Amino acid sequence: MAAAAGGYVLASMPSAKITKMPHAVFNKEYKMKVPYKLKQGQSRIFHQLPSGLNMEIIFQEGVRNEQNKKLPIPAPLVFVHGSFHAAWCWAEHWLPFFSQNGFDSYALSLLGQVQFSFINQKPNFIVRVSNFGSLGKIWWLIGSQMFQFSILPFIHVICSPNSDSSHNLEHWQGESDAPDGSVAGSLQSHASDIADFIKNQTTLSPVLIGHSFGGLIVQYYIANLEKESNLAGAVLVCSVPPTGNSGLVWRYLFTKPVAAFKVTMSLAAKAFQTSLPLCKETFFSREMDDHLVLRYQELMTESSRMPLFDLRKLNASLPVTSVPDPSTRVLVMGAADDFIVDAKGLEETGSFYGVKPVCVNGVAHDMMLDSSWEKGAQLIVSWIQNDVKSLTL
Repeated sequence: MAAAAGGYVLASMPSAKITKMPHAVFNKEYKMKVPYKLKQGQSRIFHQLPSGLNMEIIFQEGVRNEQNKKLPIPAPLVFVHGSFHAAWCWAEHWLPFFSQNGFDSYALSLLGQVQFSFINQKPNFIVRVSNFGSLGKIWWLIGSQMFQFSILPFIHVICSPNSDSSHNLEHWQGESDAPDGSVAGSLQSHASDIADFIKNQTTLSPVLIGHSFGGLIVQYYIANLEKESNLAGAVLVCSVPPTGNSGLVWRYLFTKPVAAFKVTMSLAAKAFQTSLPLCKETFFSREMDDHLVLRYQELMTESSRMPLFDLRKLNASLPVTSVPDPSTRVLVMGAADDFIVDAKGLEETGSFYGVKPVCVNGVAHDMMLDSSWEKGAQLIVSWIQNDVKSLTL
């Protein structure tokens, strides 16, 4: 049974201390078909947005012990996931790690990160690459039932159920509520939701940490909303660059065509959901145990089945607005074995913020879940201790 605490509902592990909670959400059920079991000290809570929709938060309080209780209070950490993930991806390793280092940590599930399934059928895919030089149109056909979306003007993914399957969808499953429409939101709406959470639920200026497309949302936040909800700092982890993923895809097409095809099938056609080797190659290092990859594959399949963005509209809105002299300190970090964001993409983001990016060896795109997850976490702690101001009691 959920226990109410201030304006939050603690769905489990109800011992956490929350600082500021003006909104209450009651009787919220846990909906994921592959439920994520919280770790000791973690609580699942729900923030009510101005729209009335509820956003899931996994919270873990920072440990105050004899060693750190006389030290300045560190800034709280707010984590933002990317596509095919939700708050659970941070709760696995990084929330416990940062909690032990004294940080109050909040992992958000963006709106629309819900699960659905087809009854008695599986989606089928056509991937079309068009308007690509003299090659004309190339089709890969798997199955015969389709719906369509695009990742770039020249790459379209088409996959649709049969004519009456829209009536056969099981009810939406998931944690954060889903808005009306076919996509979860935009850079603006997701950043505004995060700003509302920070404004209403944290008493200290936080460090905002974004992964992949979550990093792009953080970049928009810095450029447009930082003055409304001051940040102590920002960390971009394997982030999509400020110009979006177009440059990444073009480079892959010309220099790594096989990898380009794999990335397209894995992400655009969501083949990572059914192919363990492809899932592992896309998100994790070779050293990752297959049983862990399978577990995360199941959770990723359950999460973010509603696209975070309309990618055509997203690409049209980029690049992110440049801030001449941002007040927010930014750490840009990438992974040496990243299959999605290449070294030039990492350099582009670092150059945009006038900082030298840090490339972490021995980890892949899902740095926070990979077998050497502690490398990135330790780097962030060191950066915060050296570059981010804390507040004293």
